[in-house]
Amino acid sequence: MLEEKLKDAIIGELQRQAADRPQSLKVQGAGEMKSSEELTVNGKIDLGALVMVIAGSVAGGP
Repeated sequence: MLEEKLKDAIIGELQRQAADRPQSLKVQGAGEMKSSEELTVNGKIDLGALVMVIAGSVAGGP
């Protein structure tokens, strides 16, 4: 359960960042994550935002 929540939070944040900056970040394989354990990410990631999302997920946030 926690693992799925963390995956969803990470994928959601990476997709959000990619949507905000499509020229700087591309995420592939996110749609298949339910059946796969692999994700391809190319570009720059806002690590601070990603950490906040993960921490919120672990703490029970939205």
